[in-house]
Amino acid sequence: MAMPLRQTLRIGTYLFQQKLRKREKFPLIVELEPLFACNLKCEGCGKIQHPAGVLKQRMPVAQAVGAVLESGAPMVSIAGGEPLMHPQIGEIVRQLVARRKYVFLCTNAMLLRKKLDEFKPSPYFAFAVHIDGLRERHDESVAKEGVFDEAVAAMKEAKRRGFRVTTNSTFFNTDTPQTVIEVLNYLNDELKVDEMMVSPAYAYEKAPDQEHFLGVEQTRELFKKAFAGGNRERWRLNHSPLFLDFLEGKADFDCTAWAIPNYSLFGWQRPCYLMSDGYVPTYRELVEETDWDKYGRGKDPRCANCMAHCGYEPTAVLATMGSLRESLRAARATAGSASH
Repeated sequence: MAMPLRQTLRIGTYLFQQKLRKREKFPLIVELEPLFACNLKCEGCGKIQHPAGVLKQRMPVAQAVGAVLESGAPMVSIAGGEPLMHPQIGEIVRQLVARRKYVFLCTNAMLLRKKLDEFKPSPYFAFAVHIDGLRERHDESVAKEGVFDEAVAAMKEAKRRGFRVTTNSTFFNTDTPQTVIEVLNYLNDELKVDEMMVSPAYAYEKAPDQEHFLGVEQTRELFKKAFAGGNRERWRLNHSPLFLDFLEGKADFDCTAWAIPNYSLFGWQRPCYLMSDGYVPTYRELVEETDWDKYGRGKDPRCANCMAHCGYEPTAVLATMGSLRESLRAARATAGSASH
């Protein structure tokens, strides 16, 4: 994967420490949602379906930072909603970076150029811009024209100012291997973003569009064809080789949603950010009082078509750490992507 060497070593050390402590469940990255409000209405998202009173709420800085520190996770993905709508988002990022947490700020980039002055480039910080396709396809997925062009302009400006810029692309059953290839080629070769994440769309129960989510076999076929011909090795994908194997159907794993927990205005969400079976006030309660064995494909019907990053990337990472061969394979992938 394209993770910088310093970050790779930090995460490796963290995982080794958990093993020494014989901790069975621990967080790898926290999904932090300091608000649910958004300036777009994406068809595949259910966050903005909350009542108006909830959409007006903003998480205090101390609460946001405190939750991350309580979990002990080395990485944070700040999402929402649109986090750049939070009036103190710059301060949240500053405090987390000051504590040497690796922070990815997920954004649709509509406000990014206006907000860039609130942030400083750091090896601990990156913008993660949501890009689901080239111009027509992306604008259709977010239900607004001009979003793709603004996102591209914002990414170029952020890179010009020295920020790390990554992307996150969700693919639906309306995608083909060619549409996947086109957008990833563009991000990798023309925009030259630092790294890219990909994810099959999950059937989010509150999403307005319920018709275009991918099934397991559709997902495997889509990525198997898109990754062919050396694309997988050439693209700067921020995933472990085993997770990419999983997307292609070359490997299968159990879900480990406890490793990428979600913390929002309601507390720690059980079991993951895609499903809501209640909330608890502490990460310890989330881990110790959730019946994790009842979740995952083949266990809960809601999980039947899920191959999402939040459930299966941690399993792949842990499997990588537990195998010398896979650790060496991941190291070669990191070295290879860094040389592109």
